[in-house]
Amino acid sequence: MITPAGNIAVRFYVALMAGAATFLSLALGLLIYARRRRRSAEEMERLRRLEVNRRGRVTQGQILDLVEPEPGKAGERMVVFKYEVAGVTYETAQDISALPNIIAQVRNATGLTARLKYQVDRPANSIIACEEWSGLPEVKEQQVGIRN
Repeated sequence: MITPAGNIAVRFYVALMAGAATFLSLALGLLIYARRRRRSAEEMERLRRLEVNRRGRVTQGQILDLVEPEPGKAGERMVVFKYEVAGVTYETAQDISALPNIIAQVRNATGLTARLKYQVDRPANSIIACEEWSGLPEVKEQQVGIRN
């Protein structure tokens, strides 16, 4: 038989153990939260491009322009293109600053037809190139001509 003094000791011990378990759970949760990697805007854009590449449907479009910052200045490089899906024409731009090998290709392909990928459930979410794929046409030097 447990005496009243022993009963109080048992209750105190159970309460102490419950408090310690709660404290350790909260500490572990905070540690996991603090160590979780926060993604930058560049990383989010890279993941978006790769997702559209993996799940996107291919269609034809036209490269309209390459928008670049003034020489010597930092800034985004945007390829502007248009395409049609289910009778709706989309004109959009993609930041290709993180894809330096694509920038030179776009300069030579302005005005040409290219392949692109778009997200089936959100056709406005599209790419013309990513780290693993490019829909840009191969342009031969004789096709390029003189550009001012």
